[in-house]
Amino acid sequence: MEKYCFGVDVGGTTIKLGLFTVEGELLEKWEIPTRTENHSEAVLPDVAGAVLGKMKEKGIEKEQVTGVGFGVPGPVTAEGIIVMNANLGWRDKHVAKELEELTGLPCKGGNDVKTAGLGELWKGGAGSYKDAVFITLGTGVAAAIIVDGKVILGSKGAAGEVGHIKVDKEIEEACGCGGAGCVEQFASAPGIVRMAKKLLAQSDKPSLLREGEVTAKSVFDAVKAGDEIAKEVAERFGHYLGYSLAAAAAVVDPEAFIIGGGVSKAGEILIEYVQKYYKKYVWPGCRDKKFVLAKLGNDAGIYGAASYVKM
Repeated sequence: MEKYCFGVDVGGTTIKLGLFTVEGELLEKWEIPTRTENHSEAVLPDVAGAVLGKMKEKGIEKEQVTGVGFGVPGPVTAEGIIVMNANLGWRDKHVAKELEELTGLPCKGGNDVKTAGLGELWKGGAGSYKDAVFITLGTGVAAAIIVDGKVILGSKGAAGEVGHIKVDKEIEEACGCGGAGCVEQFASAPGIVRMAKKLLAQSDKPSLLREGEVTAKSVFDAVKAGDEIAKEVAERFGHYLGYSLAAAAAVVDPEAFIIGGGVSKAGEILIEYVQKYYKKYVWPGCRDKKFVLAKLGNDAGIYGAASYVKM
């Protein structure tokens, strides 16, 4: 009898779902809107309806489904309880239990970034690594710390907040966390744009970045073209992220760092800048770590979610 599992990645705008074999073959993926009105009370019923509807469509019986895995933004405990999520309006919400009641299937999940890290470990860029740090560089900087194939959660599901390691004492702007000087303010997409605009304002040097909208992509495109200001932005980016990953390595000693998120689409040139400063700051015993790009893109979340319940 064929066995299946579902992976669900809950985002603020859309919910991504995937139907998998337990071996990790993605059979079908689809999306539904995230209805956030009334504290997102419709989200879990909508997920349950989508899963049960797909089972009916495919003629899959409950006995054939090992479970439904999920990834959601914000800290999540080992029991599947969301501690707090401002975008969804959830606080101390027992997602796993409620989804089990709605579907009649085993349910397990965790934080969305940690879940994406598991996806990369299972079927993506992490390959055969059992100890890794997955970093996602997008609107923020977040990480999943994976030890012996398992995500480290911490007491309240908040372990791995690499993006909020303090790396600069001089910055005046506040980080989204309420503090200041976090690596997220320099290595995220908005952080890269902020650094680029500041350097452009301080310099009269010609730059490709003066010719259109400044984005993280345009900065690294300009780096590839040899643009001096863009290269200075990349140096600062590499300095701050390399420093923070060196600090993380001294604590968890991973085999590899897997870098994902929208900024990672810059490719190998991004890794060059990060590695340069990582090697400068890291404790010698952790110097020779692998740096690889994530491979699953936007599907990492559903793969990782499915991995929670694949057996």
